[in-house]
Amino acid sequence: MKSVFFSCLKNLNPKIKFPSLFNLEKKNGLAPPVLLGPPEIRRQSPQPSSEPSGAAQQPPLQQPTPAASSDPFMSLMSSHYNNNNFPYLHHMMTYTENRSPTFMSTGNPCLDFFFHVVPDTPPQSLKNRLQSAWAHDPLTTLKLVCNLRGVRGTGKSDKEGFYTAALWIHENHPKTLASNVDSFAEFGYFKDLLEILYRLLEGSNVRKIEKAELAKRRRQRPWCGHDTWSPYRPRGRQRITKEIRIAVAEKRKSVPRETRIAAAEKQNQEIQEKASELRKEKRMAMARKVLERYSTDPNFKLLYERVSDYFADCLKNDMNLYESGKSSRISFAAKWCPSLDSSYDRATLICESIAKKVFPREMYPEYEEIEEDHYAYRVRSRLRKQVMVPLRKVLELPELYMAANKWNFLPYNRVPSVAMKIYKDKFLKHDEERFNKFLGQVKEGKAKIAAGALLPHEIIKSFLNYSYPYMCNQVVEIDEVAELQWNRMVDDLRKEGSLRNCMAICDVSGSMYGTPLDVSVALGMLVSELSEDPWKGKLITFSERPQLQNVQGDNLISKTKFVQSMNWDMNTDFQKVFDKILEVAVEGNLKPEQMIKRLFVFSDMEFDQASLNPWETDYQAIVRKYTEKGYGSVVPQIVFWNLGESIATPVMGKQQGVALVSGFSKNLIKLFLNNDGDIDPEIIMEAAISRKEYQKLVVVD
Repeated sequence: MKSVFFSCLKNLNPKIKFPSLFNLEKKNGLAPPVLLGPPEIRRQSPQPSSEPSGAAQQPPLQQPTPAASSDPFMSLMSSHYNNNNFPYLHHMMTYTENRSPTFMSTGNPCLDFFFHVVPDTPPQSLKNRLQSAWAHDPLTTLKLVCNLRGVRGTGKSDKEGFYTAALWIHENHPKTLASNVDSFAEFGYFKDLLEILYRLLEGSNVRKIEKAELAKRRRQRPWCGHDTWSPYRPRGRQRITKEIRIAVAEKRKSVPRETRIAAAEKQNQEIQEKASELRKEKRMAMARKVLERYSTDPNFKLLYERVSDYFADCLKNDMNLYESGKSSRISFAAKWCPSLDSSYDRATLICESIAKKVFPREMYPEYEEIEEDHYAYRVRSRLRKQVMVPLRKVLELPELYMAANKWNFLPYNRVPSVAMKIYKDKFLKHDEERFNKFLGQVKEGKAKIAAGALLPHEIIKSFLNYSYPYMCNQVVEIDEVAELQWNRMVDDLRKEGSLRNCMAICDVSGSMYGTPLDVSVALGMLVSELSEDPWKGKLITFSERPQLQNVQGDNLISKTKFVQSMNWDMNTDFQKVFDKILEVAVEGNLKPEQMIKRLFVFSDMEFDQASLNPWETDYQAIVRKYTEKGYGSVVPQIVFWNLGESIATPVMGKQQGVALVSGFSKNLIKLFLNNDGDIDPEIIMEAAISRKEYQKLVVVD
């Protein structure tokens, strides 16, 4: 069935790559691959048929859709600050939490998805917006889903949101999901494909459940001893009294030491055997679940085969590059392909499927006469020894050196950004001299430290968490790595351009508490560093009395602390900011061309009520006020950057002079680097999904 599907797919769209094994089946009339699972499963129950019943036949394929300042304004701001007739669409309007009029929608479901979906968006809300957007424009929506995951380019790095969207696509458009497997891995990483399969098998909330169970186990940990403080030490009635401890000790003395040791060893053995049996039962249950789903659900089988095909093709290509001496060009397929009997392999049995496609029986005579289960066992072992081990060695993965305790050989210039953030304390503990030498080389420009996959607030988070006097030494250790990663991030963005005539407005009101507040501070600082003089290092605060702030500090931690310590007033008086800008322009008699060009507003969009007109939005009020003072043609462009779950929509989709973006990633800033032209929400959304990798996406069903 799969060969028919991909043969049709190739005819409809030659750009779609499908695995060579399917060609082999078509050419030789071979049966589809069989998934066996662990030997224990085959001993207990009949093997699932490779040819599913009528209910499990592959669905027909449908046609795909193609894919210091001399600046007058700044001088006046520093001293004074320490044409749009939009219709009133009342039926599409509501109020923010602070009673300011706002739209409920941009009028474009795809733009609503782009603007409103943030990392804090509940899964059901995301799926509702996804359904509306797909009904409006399937291909654009598919691009926006990939933009949600995108680590590079203009992507938002919202992994959880992407997984929720991918599961919805599988449920409603399974062939489209399967047809774009290679693109999904390109926007994110190979592991995303395994995670989608895992969540399809175990449920969309499986990670949330696992996290809750882990937290519960940690709360139940025994306390460390009489003289050792532990947050898990029992309190009140749970604490063992002195009398009970003495009684237990006396009872132990009455039993010979050898007897106590033997009893303890027997008890430990029983516990270990029970735990081993439970693990085995769990593994068998997971294997049965995969085999049953694979044999009865054609859509799951289609996706499963495409994922294993993609891994197999990448591994074979990497081995060809490795053997031809082109190791620098190999992919990360070997890094993310599950190790044998790892958690992903136990949950999905994917290694068996990949191994059979890397070493197909028909192309290796030594496998022609042996039974299927022996063949599966041998190719799994061969996959590990002949493919995974050499490729992982070439990739110089830090985990390999750490596991082998070879810290003095670890190549720090090869450590990815997230791994550097996670392991930096271990590097300092086990290899302090070499690690500090590497950091010194980064400072001197002789080496580079990775920062691409990190979000800005993740870098400064260490300062927000460890700003206590008794932990000052830890701050110093963390500061150096975070400082260098921040500098690398800023330098990489500067290579793509700068922000001209721009400033950031940061919302840190009460509704922003938590991660959105950290993101607001981090992105505001980033915009201030990317701006050209005289705007460089400047921020405007949300408050009843907004102020122009000049970010002070010689390093990242001092700048972060300065921004945190600014007077915020904890409210969201959006109008006051623009009233003050207009006041400065009027009092200074500024010419229209001297007005500030663009403002980035980092907020959850829950602005305070400011207009006397019950249905006049904040942006409409700003345009009216500027027009009344003669500045209607130069109203500052506003980039509304949404950081929180909200239905508040500042403008409609075709409003000139405004952009609507969202998320925690710095990547969308690239859309505004060296871009002084006209903007509107739909133009910016289209620009975000216009790179060449988006053109490979196809809608099939």
